[in-house]
Amino acid sequence: MKIKTIWILVLLLITGLFTAACGSDGQRSAQSVHAKPHIVTTTTMLTDLVQVIGGDYVTVEGLMGAGIDPHLYKPSAGDVNKMSKARLIIYNGLHLEGKMSDVFAQMQKAGVATLAVGETLDKSRLLESEEFDGNYDPHIWFDVQNWMLAVAKVKEALIALEPAHKEQFEQNAAAYISKLNALHSYVQAQAKRVPEQSRVLITAHDAFNYFGRAYGFEVKGLQGISTAAEAGTADVRELADFIVQNKIAAIFVETSVPKKTIEALQEAVKARGFQVQIGGELFSDSLGESGTPTGTYTGTIEHNINTIVKALLAE
Repeated sequence: MKIKTIWILVLLLITGLFTAACGSDGQRSAQSVHAKPHIVTTTTMLTDLVQVIGGDYVTVEGLMGAGIDPHLYKPSAGDVNKMSKARLIIYNGLHLEGKMSDVFAQMQKAGVATLAVGETLDKSRLLESEEFDGNYDPHIWFDVQNWMLAVAKVKEALIALEPAHKEQFEQNAAAYISKLNALHSYVQAQAKRVPEQSRVLITAHDAFNYFGRAYGFEVKGLQGISTAAEAGTADVRELADFIVQNKIAAIFVETSVPKKTIEALQEAVKARGFQVQIGGELFSDSLGESGTPTGTYTGTIEHNINTIVKALLAE
């Protein structure tokens, strides 16, 4: 992190703490009684989740919009200010928001409550990753069963924050779990439509390993788990050879990753005398625009599986 950035964060933290002190703990407590608790989330997936469980009883402010890559996201001074005033910060963790780690640590030191959802899951649910120094793949939401576990963690955090609305949070969570169970069954059924030997998912970066494990796909990405790692010529050549040898029908672009790497892969395959189609656009590290079918987690997962199956079956 650059020296200038560090000083900005330090000054903002000092300002935030000074303002809080001047307002007094009593004033903050009074505000918390009369106002909805203010929760700051990082990714669009988490913003959607907290809004579903919190309903009308919390105010949720997401830092990242549609199409934003959390691997590369750098918090602005405004983001730091928002987090310093929040009652609770909910983020994915597991190094997904890699450029925000220092800010989260400072917020914790300043007494702001935080929840790293991915880091609350049992280790048996996580996939190891050498890319993150032996830590874990952060893309937990692509296994719907993992997202059900995330629901429980968020529910517990909201109840601790606002116990007066425990019953409502529990009801919202139960209804959402039922919806996610149906979604999980749907994805399983759709995946089984594709012959086992054809269940190969090739995308711009390695975001779909949890999806592959849960629903029986071999997954390959040009870039690593983090988009901060760029694909090289050798990566393109190796994957192009794999596509030709295995006669893969389609490869996929991602909404939060530039298309140029997948287009380069398609050209490399063409140069080998084989045609592979770009089967469509998948949502990986971000949901779609708010108010659209892919603006929710459930809508995004449905879109992804439908796009994958349609392309691989050449429907």
